[in-house]
Amino acid sequence: MANIIIIGASTGIGYEIVKQLAPHHQVLALSRRTDSLAELSLENLTFKKFDLTSSTAKKDILNIVSSHFKTVDFLINNAGYLVNAPLLELTETDIDKMFQTNVTGIIKTCQAIIPLMSSGAHIVNIGSMGGFQGSAKFVGLSAYSASKAAIASFTECLAEEIKPLGISANCLALGAAQTDMLANAFPGYEAPVSAEKMAEFICQFSLTAHQWINGKVVPISLSTP
Repeated sequence: MANIIIIGASTGIGYEIVKQLAPHHQVLALSRRTDSLAELSLENLTFKKFDLTSSTAKKDILNIVSSHFKTVDFLINNAGYLVNAPLLELTETDIDKMFQTNVTGIIKTCQAIIPLMSSGAHIVNIGSMGGFQGSAKFVGLSAYSASKAAIASFTECLAEEIKPLGISANCLALGAAQTDMLANAFPGYEAPVSAEKMAEFICQFSLTAHQWINGKVVPISLSTP
């Protein structure tokens, strides 16, 4: 039974990941909202409120995790924030919150948790096809896509830094899956993949893929959108 941390777990894909992993592993789910997690009543699940955009995020997550786990086997950074707006209409607050959630917060999380991980551990950062070089791009998603491109590059660099520790890191560039975030980005569009099915793949990838790959940005997409 592994010790697993999931960041961004209250809705959509993150919520489905929790539902699929907690029956078999010790799961610590961190999210700004926890009402939906409280309804699960899973024995192996602990959930805490956590804000990636807080100025004390690194200290906060270290305190939460170290009080719950002595070691961490898997870290799934699933948190994401999206504002769908043309570039000239994006506010400074919009841009800052997207980068603080999608990039800076994940970097701080890795800084805090890596010292608690040992050889054989795996970090999975959830990116987007919007940040995958050469993929289709869309009006209104410039800053969001840029933030996801940043986390993809960070993952490649991170893998090199932690390789001597025996820890692996990979990034999944997700295509369209039926979530509230997708509905916000593409109103009326129906994705070919459910949040549950995408979570199923992510769970399997997180638990096993580091046996074969490291430092890779892997596109997972039937549609974009």
